[in-house]
Amino acid sequence: MTYTSMWFAFAFVLIALLLSAWQKLGLEKEIAVGTIRSTVQLLAIGYVLQFVFHSDNALFIVILIMMMISVASWNAASRGKNLPGIFWRIALCLFITELITMGLMVMLGLANPTPQYLIPMSGMIIGSSMIVSSLFLTHMNREVETAKGEIETLLSLGASTRQAVQGVLKRAVKASMIPTFDTMKTIGLVQLPGMMTGMIVAGASPIEAVRYQILIMLSFSSSAAISAVLISLLSYRLWFTKDSMLRL
Repeated sequence: MTYTSMWFAFAFVLIALLLSAWQKLGLEKEIAVGTIRSTVQLLAIGYVLQFVFHSDNALFIVILIMMMISVASWNAASRGKNLPGIFWRIALCLFITELITMGLMVMLGLANPTPQYLIPMSGMIIGSSMIVSSLFLTHMNREVETAKGEIETLLSLGASTRQAVQGVLKRAVKASMIPTFDTMKTIGLVQLPGMMTGMIVAGASPIEAVRYQILIMLSFSSSAAISAVLISLLSYRLWFTKDSMLRL
């Protein structure tokens, strides 16, 4: 794709702007800001990746992955602004998930330990884990608010914070994992994922593209489970005070 073709692609954004203005949705600013940010960010990361790929330096790979984890943690932590220390817990969760998932891929020979494999796959795994963490915090806040009376009753009867919140915790973990597995049920029938489509457009064999996409989707299943369970174990105490009272 040439830069001229890329500029023509902004016609799709114009459609969104016109529809928003026509229906008086008030989303023109969000659409414009999102378009500008995504374009600038993607162009910037393109040049960064080109530099990292050519340098083939392990330090640059680590820095880039840590940057991904930091940004993803910051984004997911916005769902739990009232929870002290949630950013670092999410960051640790994403780091462990990335370490386990990518470590297994390399050890089993499923991915070459080169920037061309490690960085894109890490980005997809971290992004998937970020969504799971965000969903967990959203559902956990809602579940705690709904079951506040039940939790306080259990605490008054002598239950520990873990015992009092166990049912809520299980529901939040389950809800955060469902979208990942629902996507796996319909992939290939309803949608052709980005990685697979990109490889096909770039000229790769559809069968080869499918094999890589299967690898990514299967890794998503483990990363979703690891992320959901880890963030629940690391964060459930944040909904309580030091005196084991439910935070208002």
